[in-house]
Amino acid sequence: MTQRRSRPGRPVAAGLWPVAATLLSLVLSVHAGQAAGGPMPPRPYYVTPWAFVPVASASPNLSRALFAYERRIDRRAKPTEVRRYKRLFKAVFERVRMDYVIAADPAKLVAAAIGGMDQAVAGGGDRSARAVMEAGLAAMLTSLDPHSEYLSPEDLRDIRAQSRGRFAGLGVEITLDGGLVRVISPIDGTPAHRAGIRAGDRITHLDGQPVRGLTLAQAVKRMRGRKGTAIRLTVQRPGQPPFDVTVVRDIVNVRAVRSRLEGQVGYLRVTVFNQATAPKVMQAVEGFRRQAGPRLRGLVLDLRSNPGGLLDQAVAVADTFLPGGVIVSARARRAADNQQYRSVRGDLTGGLPLVVLVNGGSASSAEIVAAALQDHRRAAILGSRSFGKGSVQTVFPVGGHGAVRLTTAIYYTPADRALQKTGIVPDVIIATEAEADRKRESDLPGALPAAGNAHAASRVTISEDRCPAVGADADRVLGCALAYLRAPSPAAFIDAVNRR
Repeated sequence: MTQRRSRPGRPVAAGLWPVAATLLSLVLSVHAGQAAGGPMPPRPYYVTPWAFVPVASASPNLSRALFAYERRIDRRAKPTEVRRYKRLFKAVFERVRMDYVIAADPAKLVAAAIGGMDQAVAGGGDRSARAVMEAGLAAMLTSLDPHSEYLSPEDLRDIRAQSRGRFAGLGVEITLDGGLVRVISPIDGTPAHRAGIRAGDRITHLDGQPVRGLTLAQAVKRMRGRKGTAIRLTVQRPGQPPFDVTVVRDIVNVRAVRSRLEGQVGYLRVTVFNQATAPKVMQAVEGFRRQAGPRLRGLVLDLRSNPGGLLDQAVAVADTFLPGGVIVSARARRAADNQQYRSVRGDLTGGLPLVVLVNGGSASSAEIVAAALQDHRRAAILGSRSFGKGSVQTVFPVGGHGAVRLTTAIYYTPADRALQKTGIVPDVIIATEAEADRKRESDLPGALPAAGNAHAASRVTISEDRCPAVGADADRVLGCALAYLRAPSPAAFIDAVNRR
């Protein structure tokens, strides 16, 4: 979940140190770097023109990181450029120290950063001031959890384009899992979706090159490209040998909401939460009421394989169906930064019966909406357990150098349940073969823990083959949702499907 933030960043302390203090800092950094900084490149020590730039913090860890950076970059780098990237590291380091959701160990942060720099220059890699610093920042941030990352200026432009619902690429939400790229969910109608990429797939190679060792940002960058160009993905899928899929990149115009009437039931398919989602949902609800009038028996809100998106849109969609109350709470490291979001608009459907569909690809914003409707007993949740991404990522721009996407809070439902790692357990679990082996947030290395009230167990589990098939794609989960709404009671629905 990405939260847009307008609050200005905290200023990093600045000011020139006395020469003696600077020299002492450098002596300490040399000692610390040699003791715990990992292997140094095979090159003689030299003093560069920027070696005595004063730093903004007396932290030995910070000094160690900056010294390691100086040792790994091309000695021909311009001093002004080096100073600029050192200031960037200090700003990001301070941002993590102050705003990360839990207190981060500075020594571990620096060790990760130095490891990333070493990897960047290994084997004659790019030693430019920018390349080495961005590699260090990327490694430092990804060491925190699977969703924190450094965004280059180019990455930041792409993020903004995605929030508007139009961008170039494959159209798939991914994360890193054990050094490989794991698909959280392909977005409906995108090149990845049309090529048959599924949630839970692991991508091992891009155009024959291994992804192991890449950061998430590097993997994403390789998957992007000009419209009409192709990329070959090597995919691992449970129960199958590895296979290649060729995907042709295209301009992805994300259609966030699709809607239609299924008899007397309104069907809403929400594929992602971008800036258009909430207005489109409200338009669709009004359209159902105009078309069906008093014959409208209920609504299905389909959030399956929805990877999430913008928090404000999730809150607005939940608000469309709730008469009042808390929608979600975000708890940060400092109580003063906690936030709570409430329903203010009122239920635009007039209390129509509602079913929400989720699966293992429903994450973040999708889970917030489903959990709020479940906790307020406003909707029945059908499907399979959701992904379990219950953390808040805030994008902090760092002037002229892109941005930091940092985990800053954990989401809690109105009933004080943590979504993180646990996800949403549906009221009615529909067991499907596709969901049996799907990986979730709890399977990702470094996933954050969260504490909260226990999630209630599902009341009933039914097999997918008990559900009627609907549409050209024989969607049985949707068939069960329609049957649930048409039945006189939940008990009657269970009885009917068990007799099929």
